[in-house]
Amino acid sequence: MGSCIICGSSTDGEVCPIHEEDVAFIFEGDSPHQLTPNRYYRGTVDGFADFGVFINIGDSVTGLLHRNELDQRIESLDWEVSDTVYVQVKNIRDNGNVDLGWSVRQAVNEFRGSLVDTPNGDLRRDDDRSEDEETTQQDEETTQQESEPSVEPDSTDVESQTSSEEVSQDGPASPIEQESDDQPEPDTSSEQSGRDFEIATISSLSDRVNDAVRVEGEVTGVRQTSGPTLFEVRDETGTIECAAFEGAGVRAFPEIDVGDYVRLDGVVEYRHDDIQVETETILQLAGEERDAVAGRIESAISEAVRPDQVTYPIEDDPASVLERDIHEAATVIRKAIKNARPVIVRHAATIDGYAAGAALERAALPLIREEHSRSDAEYHYFKRRPLDNFVYGMSSVTGDVSNALETCERYGERKPLMVLVGVGSTNEAKDAFEMLDVYNINRVVIDDTRPADDITSAAEAVVNPHLVEATNEQLTTTAMSTAVAATINDEIADDLQHLPAISYWHDGVLAYETAAESAGYDQDYRRQLKDALALEAHYQSYNDKRELIQNLLFGKVDDLVAHIAEQSRERLETSLQPARENLSRKESGGVTFLKLDTDSFTHRFDYPPTELLLDELHRQEQTEIGGPLVTLGYGTDELHVRSTETIDLQAIVDRASEVVPSVSGVGGKDGYVQFLSGVREDALDAIVGAIANEVGSQ
Repeated sequence: MGSCIICGSSTDGEVCPIHEEDVAFIFEGDSPHQLTPNRYYRGTVDGFADFGVFINIGDSVTGLLHRNELDQRIESLDWEVSDTVYVQVKNIRDNGNVDLGWSVRQAVNEFRGSLVDTPNGDLRRDDDRSEDEETTQQDEETTQQESEPSVEPDSTDVESQTSSEEVSQDGPASPIEQESDDQPEPDTSSEQSGRDFEIATISSLSDRVNDAVRVEGEVTGVRQTSGPTLFEVRDETGTIECAAFEGAGVRAFPEIDVGDYVRLDGVVEYRHDDIQVETETILQLAGEERDAVAGRIESAISEAVRPDQVTYPIEDDPASVLERDIHEAATVIRKAIKNARPVIVRHAATIDGYAAGAALERAALPLIREEHSRSDAEYHYFKRRPLDNFVYGMSSVTGDVSNALETCERYGERKPLMVLVGVGSTNEAKDAFEMLDVYNINRVVIDDTRPADDITSAAEAVVNPHLVEATNEQLTTTAMSTAVAATINDEIADDLQHLPAISYWHDGVLAYETAAESAGYDQDYRRQLKDALALEAHYQSYNDKRELIQNLLFGKVDDLVAHIAEQSRERLETSLQPARENLSRKESGGVTFLKLDTDSFTHRFDYPPTELLLDELHRQEQTEIGGPLVTLGYGTDELHVRSTETIDLQAIVDRASEVVPSVSGVGGKDGYVQFLSGVREDALDAIVGAIANEVGSQ
């Protein structure tokens, strides 16, 4: 049993698991499988490629630092072949390939120590010092000689001095580091350590590095790593990660769980450019002490999360008719962020769905980064998951509940807040909401679909234009979501001005078109942006494609938008030509019906999807037909309807089902009809008759 070269605690090797990532390692092995994942190693640049940089780790192993791991473009690196660099070993594959990660520390004196990684274990360095390390030591020796009288040290003093110089190379030592190596190990309990732990708020900890502090707050997450246990604790001012070490991979303070209110004593340190508290003791609060802390936090959060007013991306926003509901939805989402509750956004894989979801993402991520100290917090506490259907039903909720329960069990997280965007207002959502209720998972619904009876009472907040007095403006889900997003985070309101305009495939709202023009998005560019977003929404529809969607919507990457838009338009036009040539026409009750066999004239999996093709086909045909027009796209067991006249699809389904019982409706913005394939022709006749009767009576 030895002592950690950083903190002096007992450990089996030269450095404890908590501080292993604070040390720079020099590799002397001859096999990649002798490397230790997550350690930082000294290497040399071996060569460059379009996809990354090859780095030699020691004399016998080469790894790849992929361009996605860099914090800058490859061509902007000032590295040259043979330069000394520091990288993190992320993964060693079975075939011996080594995946490397970026290190912001690019000099040995930026680490808190250095060790030699050999096949027989870690060793302290002797004569194998790098040039920058020797320079650092020489500077320290010169300073010491100038400030202290010359004393002939004995061998013990020399050994102690060398060890101290090897460990502390980046400034003043922490209280732990300053303890003499020949003193007995300190007791880790705050009552016996002799330190004075001063009560501090979490927001003040960035100014208190190396201080012994006491934090009172609520445990919002517990995560076990291969080394320490990480507790996420929040008070009324913020959230912090606190590391506690019992043994490698051993759960520290097992009596402490998510939702407990605690008093935690520890030392503030930097780890990977993030503030962290190295925990000495955690005391679970009870009774009046618990109530006092809980009340203080709840009061502060309730005051902090409620926006002063609703912020709109544009002046005279048509969405202002929903001001009260927008304010409530923004408050609920802001509270989830403040409470360290993951926000899960579910939206349809359409232009409107992606634009609306991306608006909320744009607003939430900066707040999450401010609130949480974890470097990966924005991926941890906000997830945008497109749906593979147009409704939020049992298939979707089963996956969401399973993911939530697994995350709670494995990572000690809180249950999420579900934000249903463009979905969640239909009858199909009723059963899904009942399952969410079983597990106390709350939700917000932002949707332009006419809601089913009683569905809106099943959510914490609902933003839906059909719940207010009728307006002559047609609001899309994106139009409402941008107002919610701007109210969540008013600093990004200007970024959202163009989004509502692109959520209309055609016939947009003048106020939104004008705002987009003022923001620098002219009509041609908006058309390209719609085409590009439609294509990307279709492919990998279940994937959020976070960075790509952000680049399309907010990056103004003209070449990217133009390239994807050209592909989208070419594929759409290629599919439109045979579709138009194979339309069947029928007149009934003064209505022109156009029918297309979508199984024969649309791609099953490729672009464009049936719904988008019908939208464009219907729009083009209505310019040539003066009267009422209904376009029907029918497949083996389903039918999609587009109409120039207002129709109640559910009422039509009810009438048709009296003739063909297997006919049923599926909700959603446009909705569609299902039937058994064996009665398809009878179902089509019944639906056409019901539509003709409704439109003819208008």
